[in-house]
Amino acid sequence: MEHLLEFNKDLLDEIKQDVEETGLTLEDIAFDRLCSTLEAEAELETSERCSWTGAAPGKTLRIDGHGGDPREAEGVLSVIVSEIFDRNQPPSLNAADAKKLFGHLVNFVAASRRQEFRDSLHVDTPVFGTAAMIAAAWPSVAKVKLILVTNGIYNGRTDAVLAGKIGEIPVTYNIWDLSRFHRVETTGSKEKIVVKFAEEFGGALPALPASGPETRFPSYLAVIRGSQLANIFDKWGARLLESNIRSFIQARRKSVNDGIRDTIKNEPEMFFSYNNGLSATADAVETEADGTGVRILTARNLQIVNGGQTTASLHAALKHSPENLSNVHVQIKLTVVPPDNSEEVVPFISKYANSQNRVNAADFFSNHPFHMRMEGYSRRVYAPPAQGGSRQTRWFYERARGQYQVERSKLGATDRRRFDAEHPKPQLFTKTDLAKVELTFRKMPDTVSKGAQKNFAAFAADIGQAWAASDKKYDESWFKRLVAKLIIFRALEKAIPRQDWYPGGYRANIITHGIAKLVNDVDERDKVLDLDRIWNEQIVPAGLLACLLTACEAAADVITDPDSGIRNITEWSKKQACWARVSRLEVDYGDDLDEYLIAPEEAKAAAREGRREEAMISGIEAQAKVIELGGAFWGRLRDWAAPNRSFSLKDDGILRACSQQDRRLPSEKQCILAVDILGRARDEGYVDEQETPRIRISGGGRVH
Repeated sequence: MEHLLEFNKDLLDEIKQDVEETGLTLEDIAFDRLCSTLEAEAELETSERCSWTGAAPGKTLRIDGHGGDPREAEGVLSVIVSEIFDRNQPPSLNAADAKKLFGHLVNFVAASRRQEFRDSLHVDTPVFGTAAMIAAAWPSVAKVKLILVTNGIYNGRTDAVLAGKIGEIPVTYNIWDLSRFHRVETTGSKEKIVVKFAEEFGGALPALPASGPETRFPSYLAVIRGSQLANIFDKWGARLLESNIRSFIQARRKSVNDGIRDTIKNEPEMFFSYNNGLSATADAVETEADGTGVRILTARNLQIVNGGQTTASLHAALKHSPENLSNVHVQIKLTVVPPDNSEEVVPFISKYANSQNRVNAADFFSNHPFHMRMEGYSRRVYAPPAQGGSRQTRWFYERARGQYQVERSKLGATDRRRFDAEHPKPQLFTKTDLAKVELTFRKMPDTVSKGAQKNFAAFAADIGQAWAASDKKYDESWFKRLVAKLIIFRALEKAIPRQDWYPGGYRANIITHGIAKLVNDVDERDKVLDLDRIWNEQIVPAGLLACLLTACEAAADVITDPDSGIRNITEWSKKQACWARVSRLEVDYGDDLDEYLIAPEEAKAAAREGRREEAMISGIEAQAKVIELGGAFWGRLRDWAAPNRSFSLKDDGILRACSQQDRRLPSEKQCILAVDILGRARDEGYVDEQETPRIRISGGGRVH
């Protein structure tokens, strides 16, 4: 309980700091903060704030947000109620409390379908857009998901519980309370999905063991009925697919999905013969012998790593061809991978299962070399002191959820204070943060506005292909410029709510469109933003911030004035037509903007110089570095590299020579090769916690 109270205090402190800096309400900040975790956990594809409470005869209506248009979310309408308690001692919530809150949500959904209710709402408000979206999308709704996010403590079932129906539409509820947020955010582990085939989904799966008793990872060939798989996906949705980034890309390979749909509809008994089946993993399974093979009773943390389109198409058939699903059978190759090995093994299972497809994003897991390299830079590259400060800090890249809290929790009180000083919480960023700022600066605000998951899928496809072609540009300069973009984004998050023109909502949409607009206008001048200056100063200069706010104000005018026929502002911001209107605007930045721009050639020269500085090292310098790091350092690196197939026996010999330098100094050539091995190891994510970090001190000006 002590850890839970500490987590609650830290959470409230973080939220209140943002409240003070932005002027937004505690409820608004808490909603964004907590729903970002739901997006990362694939509970939601996106989260849109819409806070409204009202009354109808004898009823209370309430909504605090929603998960986007169900027509773009496999027919799932997610509606959110948020209860935040500004107390050090979080209160307990019981079933009656949850039932009351969910009742208010259901009342809102039901009312939204009535024209007279929608007519009573002001057309320019978020609640009108939400109600109009629900009414327009209702024919496509296959399920309503009620979600409660709270820092209260709920004692009861919380995950995908069936709660009844609205008309013929099933309704489930999920409760994300303080305990659940604490578990996910401090342990770094995903919410575990336990599929009880025998108890809850119509029967155990007939299977054959497909591996010998000596194997590290037991495998099974199993068969599942289409109705079972569809109902399992109906309960957990994209959370079943989070080990496969393709799940967010899969969606709409139309020719493939049409073929699957037609087979379900016209020849369900041939589905097994026509379809390639699924590849899946689980942390553990429970089985029983049945004479000819085994029956799989349960699977813990079931993840479909290939077959997302098949699964989604079977789920869609619950609506258009439910009577045929009992005649559909699907083969599954199921591998049992314990949690300690999942990050190492599961990506390779998915990679090879997806190898017939050309989309590189399927390989883009948290241990992809891109993420490992960014993590390496974030752990060893110090940022210059911010203006007026004296302490150098680091920007902590969390390539896997929970890394920050996990590392922090290992430390004692003194070391934790040092960690907090070196890695301030506002300088923590995640994969979805990285994707958001990168695609914003690539002038794709319509994609960014579609939410964290879809935006990350687009980013993954792009970077996955670019990395496969060449990884050279993703160097230390690239990392520093990424941080500069984050600094710009976060400065606007704080500044925009305090502007007189701020419409009171759509902050994220305004920021991404505003930055993209300024970048677009800078491109038309054949210039680029001087991101190195922002890295060196660790702040957005006042003049540049004023120009960015000017662009954001222009973007806000377009975002809040949709094209005719579009009544939902949030959905409008996701359309290319919205970005096209913003990009065509004439914006007067005054004379200040030029001060913060440089020629593209100058930026490229600075990047080349940075790469040269990292790469050029003489034999004497290499020898000095090897000796400075010491034999123990090279011994630890050798231990790390030994099981890694990227390193050869020759590499091992070089590292052994360096680790034994107390007996005999390695040659200059050996030292040059050792430094190269270290560079390759760091590219793959190697971090030596005992190494003294490299510190660079630079002046206030740009260094080229």
